[in-house]
Amino acid sequence: MFAIFESILPIFLLIIAGNVLRRTPLIRDETWPGLEQLCYWFLYPALLFITIANADFSKLRLDALLGALSVSVFAMILLVLALWPVLRASRLIRHSQYSSLFQTAVRWNGFMALAVAQKLFPPEGAAVVALVMATIIIPINIASVFVVTRFADSSASWSKVLLDVARNPMVLAAAAAVVLRFLPFGLYPPLNQTLDLVGRAALGMGLLTIGASLRPGDFLAARAALWTSAFLKLVFFPVLMISIALVFGVSGPALDYLALCAAVPTAMNGYLLARQLGGDAPLYASITTLQTALAFFTIPLVLTVVAQLASG
Repeated sequence: MFAIFESILPIFLLIIAGNVLRRTPLIRDETWPGLEQLCYWFLYPALLFITIANADFSKLRLDALLGALSVSVFAMILLVLALWPVLRASRLIRHSQYSSLFQTAVRWNGFMALAVAQKLFPPEGAAVVALVMATIIIPINIASVFVVTRFADSSASWSKVLLDVARNPMVLAAAAAVVLRFLPFGLYPPLNQTLDLVGRAALGMGLLTIGASLRPGDFLAARAALWTSAFLKLVFFPVLMISIALVFGVSGPALDYLALCAAVPTAMNGYLLARQLGGDAPLYASITTLQTALAFFTIPLVLTVVAQLASG
């Protein structure tokens, strides 16, 4: 477990560095929103596209892996949706808070998973993370845009929901990369190299902006939403995905890769979605802060437990 902890320490040090830099006078406060936009509209989509387009899936048993992944994600989406009547009746979660709770429970930080996979696993580990991105980013974004739109504006039409999904940069990048893999020709080599350079910048810049957006002082606000989301994302979802993966016969390193994808905290890009579509963006930032802090300890724990399962 300590080896895993040390391996992911650089990821969290970059996040901490981003938070520290935001508090210093070296970089003006108005710079960070611009960097967030750069990551959201260009760096992240470019990294996602080039990772999926270039990933080598030849050594992976994709049927069981994709089956377990798809069932886990759709089950999680349905379970969190089904929780809303219970949460509403309990009065612990307000109507305005639910969309951020939903997003932070079902989204996952694929770029953090990619950074950890590149540090911990052989190349096929990063390929699995890319495969997971290609498989689930579109349905998760569709569900997130739908929930945020409907809870922010209950009169929103389906045309508005579909338009928001259609212009989401993550959806567009993932769809374009999947289409490219089915074409008889590859990406033009100089363009491939250009996007690869962009992708390298994306991970470091993305982790810094994640850190800059975290506000530890917000832990005291909306505690029910904070801890409910943290439990669903960091405890319940890894248990759900690992259990379903075992039922599907996923074992060995592939189980480790899926466990990493399930164990990472929520994605920060949902914060921009909440802000743009009228969701509770401050709550989203608070939940992300808590999940990211807790994940520093829960990711090694999950990977250690799964390593024991994978080894028999």
